[in-house]
Amino acid sequence: MTDDNAPVRFDTKIAVLLRDDLETWQRLNVTAFLVSGLGTQVPEVIGEPYADADDTPYLPMFRQPVMVFAGSKEILTGAHAKAVSRGVTLSVFTSDLFATGHDEANRAAVRAVRRDGMDLAGLAVHGPRNAVDKILKGASMHP
Repeated sequence: MTDDNAPVRFDTKIAVLLRDDLETWQRLNVTAFLVSGLGTQVPEVIGEPYADADDTPYLPMFRQPVMVFAGSKEILTGAHAKAVSRGVTLSVFTSDLFATGHDEANRAAVRAVRRDGMDLAGLAVHGPRNAVDKILKGASMHP
């Protein structure tokens, strides 16, 4: 007999790393932006659509938890370098994006800065569990 409510251990991990000096509204905004692209590039992380008992349809969501971490600017910079070198699926949010007002301006702001000069506010990664754990070394679970 199987327990349908038993926790599942996934081989992959979705994680967000936020700079620890962000305001609360910034942390929420950055997290939402960072994870928004994952399903477009890694469709297997998206589950089936939802419906309530009245058959009201709802959008599908991630099949697995999203772990949220916090760390210093230095930890974030190091995690970014590790993520790039390991070739995991990666999204970034730079501090410049707080001053932009739309998607095209966001992309232009990221494009204007070399990778090693980015003022990162956060990043999201998806990849093998062990690789993501190594990328996030030194970060702590978000309070």
